[in-house]
Amino acid sequence: MWWFLPCILGFIRLYLDGVKVLLYQLFNRSFTLPAGNEEQKGLAAVKKIREELNQGKVEFMYLDLASLTSVRQFVQRYKAKGLPLHVLVNNAGVMLVPERRTENGFELHFGLNYLGHFLLTILFLDVLKKSGKPGKFSRIVIMSSATHYGGRLTLDDLQGRMCYSAHGAYAQSKLALLLFSYHLQNLLWVRGDPVTVNAVDPGMVDTALYGNLSSLAQLAKKPFAKLLFRTPAEGASTAIYAAAASELEGIGGLYLYNGCKTESSALSYDERLQNKLWKESCALVGLQQT
Repeated sequence: MWWFLPCILGFIRLYLDGVKVLLYQLFNRSFTLPAGNEEQKGLAAVKKIREELNQGKVEFMYLDLASLTSVRQFVQRYKAKGLPLHVLVNNAGVMLVPERRTENGFELHFGLNYLGHFLLTILFLDVLKKSGKPGKFSRIVIMSSATHYGGRLTLDDLQGRMCYSAHGAYAQSKLALLLFSYHLQNLLWVRGDPVTVNAVDPGMVDTALYGNLSSLAQLAKKPFAKLLFRTPAEGASTAIYAAAASELEGIGGLYLYNGCKTESSALSYDERLQNKLWKESCALVGLQQT
């Protein structure tokens, strides 16, 4: 039964990280700014923005990050418009879903949370580079999570086939995003490209992501959510800060939590692991190494 141990440890690590985050949020106010992946929600958001701004142009474009075909088609449609791209926020995700596969055969957390964003970002790099310039860099913001601290990356079993754990799979996907963001920023620095990459931890936010908890866990969560969880607006604040703050101009390779630079896990800074994951990711999505 030794093979079952990693599943149990992944479960324990995730909930211990959750407790730490809740304790922090209990004693610290949420960072606030100075000032969906469902089509109907996207269209509703566009309508609201138009009503509030009454200027400029807002458009919704559908994208399914669980489908590599959809990612490629989305990039093609966007590039066909001839528009610049100054900010790319990689925010989509699933959490604690039962074992499922994407249409490309990847474990869902790894395929949607990580690989979909990996491919989307790489395919947009040329537009981001052209859109940026000295003093006005393009920005990539990647949504990670405190669960990455308990994440482990097993390169010979990224799909969780040996022992599936929804908790371990989610934590792995968030660790992978951090490894990717640091490695990509290093490559951009070496090439002198005017693009920055920063990772963000939104904290524990009261959203539908927790819908996959068991019924008992859902009941236990409710009183804590009202008292301790961030609202969606509060959770989005640090991502918006990373995307727009003038003091972050030209600064990349950060892990931001509650509006502050924070140290991520020691494993996330492992350059050897970053490079291995990069190579494996390129192979999985059918890209030549860039």
